[in-house]
Amino acid sequence: MIYQLFFKIVNCLKKDVRPNLFTFSIKFAIDVGMKLQKFQTGRVVLVAFSHFIHDVYTSFLAPLLPLIIEKLSLTLSQAGLLSTVMQMPALLNPFIGLFADNKGLARWLVILAPTLTAIPMSLILNASSYWLLLVLLFLSGFSVALYHVPSPVLIAKYSGNKKGRGMSIFMAGGESARAVGPMFAVAAVSFLGENHFYIVMGFAVLTSILLYFTLEKEEQKTRIQRKGSLKASYHEIKHVLIPLSGILLARSFMHASMGVFLTVFVERQTGSLWYGGAALALYEAFGVAGVLSAGTLSDWLGRQRVLFWVLMVAPVAILIFVFSTGLLKILMLVITGFAVLSTTPVMLAIIQENAKDNPSAANGLFMMISFAVRSMAVFLAGIIGDLAGLENMFIVSAVIGFFAIPFLLKLDH
Repeated sequence: MIYQLFFKIVNCLKKDVRPNLFTFSIKFAIDVGMKLQKFQTGRVVLVAFSHFIHDVYTSFLAPLLPLIIEKLSLTLSQAGLLSTVMQMPALLNPFIGLFADNKGLARWLVILAPTLTAIPMSLILNASSYWLLLVLLFLSGFSVALYHVPSPVLIAKYSGNKKGRGMSIFMAGGESARAVGPMFAVAAVSFLGENHFYIVMGFAVLTSILLYFTLEKEEQKTRIQRKGSLKASYHEIKHVLIPLSGILLARSFMHASMGVFLTVFVERQTGSLWYGGAALALYEAFGVAGVLSAGTLSDWLGRQRVLFWVLMVAPVAILIFVFSTGLLKILMLVITGFAVLSTTPVMLAIIQENAKDNPSAANGLFMMISFAVRSMAVFLAGIIGDLAGLENMFIVSAVIGFFAIPFLLKLDH
């Protein structure tokens, strides 16, 4: 509609005066605007691929932990602290986002982060002490924050008016890395040996080079250079951030119970660790399908409508999963993976659609809240499991999941 109005203005001016710089400028602005609305498939897929490569390296800790424990003679409590240290820099997400917005560095952070993350993660088997290992993991965690704050901003730009589809493809890259990364790490150790494991950082370096030559020219034209503040960013998106925070809190218990304790739950029910691993793999696989579908569907059907259905289906599926057996249990596991994990691209799209002035800072605020509530939910879910049993923990998590709906109804998008 706005483009048609501009064209009418230009046509009216043509009737009265000869084409001049003013009419040419309007035409040029309209041309650029129409291009920005297009879905740039190549660049969206490339950033999603970089998400995959980046997150493959962040998944190294879990499969290599037995080797690290043996080499450094760590206790279980020391081993448990490693993951916490790696996630601590997420608290800096809003400040990283503000820095990216004010300095126009979103492109550079996305280009460099895969390499900056890969270097310390590829050296964890070479760490000679526990403290050096903590430093390496903290540095990799900081680089993880440098990547995940601005990358959805680039995706939003390259997606035009199909931000849901872009976020789905982007998140699918990260979810796929969780499945491939551990297998890649184990295979690399078997082939290269522990002392030469660092060679795997080469894939990340090549990815950064590819991003530099592919994203540089386009991002140079569209980069953001504003002097914003966290307060201004918060006020810009608070009408969606507050209800989304409530949704994150309610969803986080379902996310924690299924993502962290599913393997233990299945192993205790079946007596087979293999079944537990297979259940988690199935859950994650259909989570990839969920993130690929939900964002795209939200472009067509609306963000709130898609969120409503997945947030209603997820807790119901978990409850049936707990009390069922056989094929029905497997079916509910599949549906749960699809529903629980599919909300993220939709919420990322909502944040980017409402963050016009400071998109990276807004995404940083959202991700900081997501990290905080997820960490708290994992801790509380573990306490519930210890006190009431794993089965009751899943039931409580599902019941809490229903409380996402009132927050969704308050979402003013």
